[in-house]
Amino acid sequence: MALTAPSPHAGMGATLHEDGVTFRVWAPNAEGVAITGSHDGWDSPDEMSRDGDGSAGTWSVHVPGVKPGTEYQFRVRTNGGEDVWRADPYARMMTNSVGNSIVYDPHAFDWGADDFTMPSWDDVVIYELHVGTFAADEHHRGTFDRAADRLPYLRELGVSVVQVMPPSEYAGDISWGYNPAHMFAVESSYGGPDAFKRFIKAAHEHEIAVIVDVVHNHIGPSDLDLWRFDGWSENDGGGIYFYNDWRAETPWGATRPDYGRPMVRQFLYDSAKLWLQEFRCDGLRFDATSFIRSVDGTVYEADKLIPDATEYLQALTAGLSGAQPWKLLIAEDLQNDATVTMPVDQGGLGFHAQWDAGFVHVVRDALTQLDDDNRDMNAVADGILGTGRGAAGTRVIYTESHDEVANGKTRVPEAIAPGAADSLAAKKRATLGSAAVFFSPGVPMFFQGQEMLADRYFDDSVPLDWSDLRTHYGIANLHRHMIALRRNRAGTTAGLRGPNADVIRADQEHGLIVLHRWAQGGPHDDTIVVLNFSASPVVDYRVGAPRPGRWAVRLNADSSVYDSAFSDHPVFDVETDPTPADNCAQSATLAVGAYSFVVLSLEP
Repeated sequence: MALTAPSPHAGMGATLHEDGVTFRVWAPNAEGVAITGSHDGWDSPDEMSRDGDGSAGTWSVHVPGVKPGTEYQFRVRTNGGEDVWRADPYARMMTNSVGNSIVYDPHAFDWGADDFTMPSWDDVVIYELHVGTFAADEHHRGTFDRAADRLPYLRELGVSVVQVMPPSEYAGDISWGYNPAHMFAVESSYGGPDAFKRFIKAAHEHEIAVIVDVVHNHIGPSDLDLWRFDGWSENDGGGIYFYNDWRAETPWGATRPDYGRPMVRQFLYDSAKLWLQEFRCDGLRFDATSFIRSVDGTVYEADKLIPDATEYLQALTAGLSGAQPWKLLIAEDLQNDATVTMPVDQGGLGFHAQWDAGFVHVVRDALTQLDDDNRDMNAVADGILGTGRGAAGTRVIYTESHDEVANGKTRVPEAIAPGAADSLAAKKRATLGSAAVFFSPGVPMFFQGQEMLADRYFDDSVPLDWSDLRTHYGIANLHRHMIALRRNRAGTTAGLRGPNADVIRADQEHGLIVLHRWAQGGPHDDTIVVLNFSASPVVDYRVGAPRPGRWAVRLNADSSVYDSAFSDHPVFDVETDPTPADNCAQSATLAVGAYSFVVLSLEP
């Protein structure tokens, strides 16, 4: 093996040039590194040289003649004299999670005339999906190409954003995706990087943005070539990419990245930037950020915090937003900590939005109580308004997510009526929960199949049952109508996209929430949502009106159009009169069906 000079070209991993490929890898404790692969028959490795004065810990070589599609691995000689084979940490493509890295041309994909623009954040309605089950059947696992075939359905449903559960190459072929083995490579069983790009391009053509779920709180823990990558470790730890002390431990293994090491920070940052720039994704959702900044996910105990991680997250969001400020960065922190979405220059973490634990738990609790008297309307009102948890646009609100419908939990209809998820009570209360999501101040999100009353807990080996769409087409249509109102598609409910909300009344006796939403206020803006968490319908229910005039019904969820068992409780447009109520000078009498909801907005 002839010693070669380090490459004059920049870039980590395998970087294509006209005459070949530059390979570069970080292995500060190695005695030597070589690159070998299908280009040399796996038997004539090219020795790599330390870059610069060696202080960076990187090794590189430029190998002429190497083409896209070439398989390769690094052979790392440890300071103990052992040769270990390692996949490229920056590999954009793998044969599989325990296979070879593949040279990939990131510029070869034809994006066509893709000039998609991320919708304004007040127009975001998120549909969370798992590729392996969303587009699967009894004979085929889901792939990005099969998922792309479902995009016309999502467009018709009205969603503006799909959130893809983690697509990084993971161990095996069946997983949720929260065990990334290779941070830059797209899961091979999903079709690899070009398939993901085809999905994103198709989504954009259907006017749907794509947010990708990323995992920076741990890596692996299995099929993990990063583990003791160059042979070094301390305290029986994972080596250069990981903490090697008490900070390493996570619920998923002792593989928390060392956020204090500049090269690890850069590695994680580059992996996030990859999705936004090369793949043209429109945002990122960061998994379990509380387990990034805290050893046990509890961010209110100083001795559990990891200061390096806070600095890392602030630098991450500042860098990503500085480059592309229109792309949405979401944290799953679940600590009801408003500093997560505060700007970095004010001491916050700089995320644009975060999943709101204060919403999902109280709303699901209200939906699943057996006795109406046990529903706490004040708690529901607080959950809806999100007081103290940030502005409306900073809260992602939901009743179902991948976490809320698995891990011992189940779908809302099944939680309401175990064994009878298609019962009337389950249908009514589940859709009531969806109304709380779509009409409360926040960024609404729902999980695959929720719109068709899916009742089985999430299992990454079980396909989504699309026959539910035929069985519950009316329920899916109700969700379509809710989304259209939330996005103000008819121009009559602008207030549902606005930042302002007020609970006019939280009525414990009747189980009612009367919610006022508005943007600027006025006709086709001011909107009233009446949520009935009771088995008793309501007629002639007088409630304060924020403005005088005629309020027109935009949606009556008790209509039998949505399900033949619904009762068609009569609901009419109303005119206010000068009878004071609820601190309003005007009021009107409203009606709403049992376990149902009504949406009204002000007419000109």
